[in-house]
Amino acid sequence: MSKLIAEFVGTLTLVLFGCGAAVLGGDNVGQLGISIAFGGAIVAMAYGIGSISGCHVNPAVSLAAFVAGRMTLKDMLVYWIAQFAGALAGAALLALIAGSTASLGQNGWGPGYLGEYSLQSALVFEIVMTAIFVVVILGSTSERAPAGFAGLAIGVTLAIIHIVGIQVTGVSVNPARSFGPAVLAGGQALSQLWLFFVAPAVGAVIGAAVYRFRLLS
Repeated sequence: MSKLIAEFVGTLTLVLFGCGAAVLGGDNVGQLGISIAFGGAIVAMAYGIGSISGCHVNPAVSLAAFVAGRMTLKDMLVYWIAQFAGALAGAALLALIAGSTASLGQNGWGPGYLGEYSLQSALVFEIVMTAIFVVVILGSTSERAPAGFAGLAIGVTLAIIHIVGIQVTGVSVNPARSFGPAVLAGGQALSQLWLFFVAPAVGAVIGAAVYRFRLLS
């Protein structure tokens, strides 16, 4: 139960800090500030709850851990429940603060969304960046990695991914992070939510396979 509470709180914090920076402070901090908020949230939670649950706060990361043999199927599924619930709670808190569900930092692509990138661009970006993110996570948390630096490496990587890709999809690489805002915002965000489930899942499997069968061979 403590692991599930940790994953709930961690995912809630990621959505509240990251999406909150975009919704409440985006005009002032810009793309770089939003990127730092997402990365900083991961760093904070990695050191805050990492010793309890591993600080996945991302269904794609839990899937990668399962594929890499670090997690059982049962544990992965219950982590997913806590992560999606936490993301929804984080989005609800943000909506309460913002006073509206119209703009909650939801992900997307196409005409009218940020850089108006195509579906193909969004799909490729989310798959590739999730795979890279997963390789960093699995590598930095391995027994051979320097102790104490995993949270920093993961947070910096997530921040850089956001710097590169906010204009493409708003950056998901995390189905739960996309789920919370999309469910409350509805409309286009909800209709496009499928990509932010499929692409991170594919990327997670690729990243875990690369790490497990190539980097460890």
